[in-house]
Amino acid sequence: VIHEDRVYRDYEDISADKFLEMIHEGATPTSSQPAIGDLIDVFEEDEEEILGIFIGDGLSGGYQNAMGAKNSIDDNERIRVIDSKTLAGAEHHLVEKAMRLKNEGVDISGIEEELLKTVETSVSFVIPADFNFLKRSGRLTPLAAKIGAIIKIVPVLTQTEDGKKITPFTIKRSWKKATESILEHFKHLGVNEEYRIFICHGGDLEAAEGVRVQTEAHFPNVQIEFKSLS
Repeated sequence: VIHEDRVYRDYEDISADKFLEMIHEGATPTSSQPAIGDLIDVFEEDEEEILGIFIGDGLSGGYQNAMGAKNSIDDNERIRVIDSKTLAGAEHHLVEKAMRLKNEGVDISGIEEELLKTVETSVSFVIPADFNFLKRSGRLTPLAAKIGAIIKIVPVLTQTEDGKKITPFTIKRSWKKATESILEHFKHLGVNEEYRIFICHGGDLEAAEGVRVQTEAHFPNVQIEFKSLS
């Protein structure tokens, strides 16, 4: 995370709460993937096998940097790099699953194979709480942000099919209807008790709790987990 010429390492030098505090105070901090040199240092720390699980290629440059770091190391056959094609809760699930399989004695090739299957059955959605940060970051014009706020539209964003970009999914007139559109899509995809649903929020636990209540009404037997966004 970069703000006013200072660089912070996420969850080491700065917390999610501090990041949100900056935004609420009007700052526009930016973010960047880990430097390739830092990745090389991690990959070369010891000679153990390494499985790196990175934010979706296209959503971040982390995956490409990791591939570059791997290819610069001589004994790189011990290093596996996975494009999660996603982020947030879905990526966290991949890390949890990898650790569980490792503890069960599955080798690195088997873990990689199982994670890639999970990647293909994962999908992420984003509902921006307001238009202010999109306006400040330049991703939305001031006029469009003003119009959106006046008519109180709630956009729902998702990933493109290849997972490389964020694209509009639908636009609704209320938060509840926006969430409902996602849950109906889950039904269309065949989500059942074998799936896990993550509700990730940016400092708005009350809104996240409302989403949980809606979700449980549609999927009472699905495991639901809260996460605070990094």
